[in-house]
Formats: sequence, C-alpha cells, structure tokens
Amino acid sequence: MTAALTDDERVATATLLRIAEPASPALATYVRAHGVLATIEAVRSGAPIGGMDTDGLQHRLAGASGERDLEQAASIGARLLCPADDDWPVLLDDLRWLDRDCLGLWVRGPLSLPEVCERSAAIVGTRVATDYGAHVAAELATGLAEQGWNVVSGLAYGIDGVAHRSALAAGGPTVAVLACGVDVPYPSGHRSLYERIAAEGLVVTEHPPGASPQRPRFLVRNRIIAALSLGTVVVEAALRSGARSTATHAGLLNRHLMVVPGPITSATSAGCHQLLRDRPDAVVVTRADEVIEQCGHMGELATHISGPATVRDALGPTVGRVFEGVPVQRATAAVAIAATAGVSVDVAGAALAALAVAGLVEEADGRWAMTAAGRADRRSRQRPTSTQLPFDDW
Repeated sequence: MTAALTDDERVATATLLRIAEPASPALATYVRAHGVLATIEAVRSGAPIGGMDTDGLQHRLAGASGERDLEQAASIGARLLCPADDDWPVLLDDLRWLDRDCLGLWVRGPLSLPEVCERSAAIVGTRVATDYGAHVAAELATGLAEQGWNVVSGLAYGIDGVAHRSALAAGGPTVAVLACGVDVPYPSGHRSLYERIAAEGLVVTEHPPGASPQRPRFLVRNRIIAALSLGTVVVEAALRSGARSTATHAGLLNRHLMVVPGPITSATSAGCHQLLRDRPDAVVVTRADEVIEQCGHMGELATHISGPATVRDALGPTVGRVFEGVPVQRATAAVAIAATAGVSVDVAGAALAALAVAGLVEEADGRWAMTAAGRADRRSRQRPTSTQLPFDDW
C-alpha cells in the first residue's frame, strides 16, 4: 500500500511541475528511484539527473514556489493530485511503461477523476472540422453520454469542442485535458466552454497555474488524453495532425484505437485512412454503440445493422423460388409456375398456398397471379409486418 503523501512532498511535486516539462524519461526514472523531495534537492545542488539540463532546472527553481502554486490553484477551486493520493486515477500509471510518467495532475471540477475514467472514451480530431466531422463527433459524444460514458478531449477548436459540448448537452460529464495552466482558458474562444466544464465536469493539466500554452506541450498532453481513456476515437485527422499522436499513445498504452472513415477525397480524413492502413489494431467505428462494444465490458455489444428487409426475406428458399416464378402482370397455371421455378407441381401448389396466406398471390379459375402487395414487394424494400410465413424453412 502506498504511503500517504506528506505536505512537504505535495509542495515538492508542485515545485517539480513548475520547473520541469512533463514526459521526461530521465526525470521520471530519477523520481521513481529517489522521490520528489530528493529530486528537488538534487536540482538545487546541481547533481546530475540523467541527461537533463540541470542548469535550466536550477534557473527555474530560483523563482518557483510550490506553496504559491497550490494557493493559486485553491483560489479557483483546483487541486493537485499526486500518485500517492486515494483519488489518483490508476490509468495514468500505465505511462510508466513508456517512461513518460505523470508526476502530478492539477484538477479543477466537482467530480472524482478515477470514477469518471472507469467508463471513458476520448474523441479527438482536427481543429478545422468539416460539417461531416462535426456531425459524427456530436453523434458519438451524445450517444456515449446518454449511455453513461464520459468523453475526454483537449478543448481545442473543431472536433474537440464539438465532443465536449455534445456530451454536456446530453447531460454527461466531460474531461478537458489542457496544454497550459488549469486556470488558463485556452483557446480564448472556448472560455465559456471551459467554465462550464470546470463547473460540471473536470479540467486537468500537468502544467502549473498560469502556464501558457506552447506548441510542444500539446503533443505531450496527448498522452494524458490517451491514458485517461479506455479507448480513443479519431474522427477527422489530416496526415499531419496532433490527433494522430494521441492515437499513437493509445496504441503504446494498449488502449483501444478507433477511427471514423471519411470521404477519400477529404484532406481532413486522410490521416484517419492512413491509420487504418498502417495500424492493424485500428477499428472502424461509426456509432457510439460500436465504441462501447470496443471499450466496455464483455457482452456490451453493438446492435446489428442490416439493409432493408422485404417480405420475401421471410420466405424459405423453395417458397421464394416459386414466388419468383409467378408472373407480375398476368395469371398462369401452377404447372407453368412449377416449370419456371424448377419444382414439382405438388411443391409449387403447396408454396402457392402459403404465398396466398401471406397475401402475395391469389388464385382465380385455376390460375395464379400476383396481388398488389406482391407486386409492391417486388418493387420496394418494405420491412415485413407479419410473423414468419408458412414453409419458411422450405
């Protein structure tokens, strides 16, 4: 059992998150071996930490204050989660496989992050979403939320924003993973969305309060999106897209990777199609049910979808063949129908009787003709409204 975190260790963790960029293998290895207190002392004394720039860490340490960051976070209702905390999401521990440990996570919002992660899926994609991509992302997020699943994404424009909004609109919580401080709404155009997620869901980040977004930080935070989710769905992604890095981390962490295909002429779906070609673990999904089938418990299967059914689909093969032998426009004798269908007259007679019960054919003066319902079935794709027809195994 992991020992409870002391106040000094929490302050040291906050300090470490201030002075070091996340996802450093050398730093992760050192912290696992020596702990956060010893790591801060090593930085202060200039001791070597793998191949890290200790001088750079010392320069940041001179102006860092873990206590101040904890107070600033608390002032907006945020908190620092550490690996030893009871409410630490154990899914993040899988990042140790990659030596890209999450050393701590600033969290703002009323929910329990571990509970949210129990049934969570990430929806990610391009910032320049098409109407098609936005529609699919909305349908997926809405469907997941309605079935008790939580949506994780990155609060960016495009697919991310649609996924967050749709989950909230469906009454489900959502988790926004930032590449900046927990108190920094970014992008600024999503300020109101940020505030709503902070009030109803969770906003999380590895970066200290006040930290500005920087280009490398977006790629680094994508591993958190993948780790907090049981699976990642890429809705739209160009060939050079940050969403593809989330997909890469999902694979490295043994999470489910799902891809929504798009038009082959669409540049915003080119990355999705390349994932499907390059990654044997990538699965095509088009509905929330299919996402849940991948990520959920055994037996949570998506409903089977088939094409439109006709009344003839309920006929057995022999009865169906006799039905096909009945002329559409004129009446004819059972003998001629039997010859056309390739069956005996007795078999044809029995089949015609069954078809008459179904209302598909009718008999007059010893000759058989197709009814209006039979002709309509030939022309249309109507779903059967009655029970299975007689002779259905024939």
